[in-house]
Amino acid sequence: MRIPAHSVCTAIRDDIVAGVHERGARLTEEVLARRYGVSRVPVREALRTLEAEGFVVTRRHAGACVAEPGAQEAADLLEMRMLLEPLGAARAAQRRTDAHLKVLRGLVRLGQERARQGNSDDLRSLSGWFHETLAQATGSPALTSTLTQLRHKIAWMYAAEGPPDPVEYWAEHGAIVDAVARGDGDRARAVTALHTERANAGHRLRPGPGLGAGPDRAGRTERVRNPQHPVNMPSLRN
Repeated sequence: MRIPAHSVCTAIRDDIVAGVHERGARLTEEVLARRYGVSRVPVREALRTLEAEGFVVTRRHAGACVAEPGAQEAADLLEMRMLLEPLGAARAAQRRTDAHLKVLRGLVRLGQERARQGNSDDLRSLSGWFHETLAQATGSPALTSTLTQLRHKIAWMYAAEGPPDPVEYWAEHGAIVDAVARGDGDRARAVTALHTERANAGHRLRPGPGLGAGPDRAGRTERVRNPQHPVNMPSLRN
């Protein structure tokens, strides 16, 4: 069965974000195909997509390589987030469905419960799902795609500290959902802007070319030791 290129793209992107493929590293089709258990065709298509997204560059005499964004580009991403996430929340207030609201409310309940329990690992995942669902609720494929790429790139370039008060942090998520549920775009925009500003304050540049010293390397995501990473594993999200 042919593995879709978008699944291969997701797997490679996830590994770039996690630091498995370091900035500046070569990405050869043959090695990637072997790593992800696919043919070279979906790898080639995935690399083209990742180049369009800014994760990959093609260099003369070297071929495809992981991009090496600079500090200014990294700073621009946080500024773009400050502009676009409030816009997304305002659009979600106008266009969300009952299904979106059900998922958002469920995530807030889980987040508040985990915050009281102090489970930081679960909170990070739940926050990601929350913002992904909020982006989908905009009803705009272009805006959803842009917000998703922003989250991936920010996770790639920055290490995020946990919120100082997780309970308050999830109360902010709840306020966003309340505004979206009421269809109050102005309120949704305002509370999301405040939430995003506070979240951005907890980001620190990861070490890498052009990005400065950043946090200690011991704080980086642990690399995958297993050289095989089949893209058709059920744990992968497409």
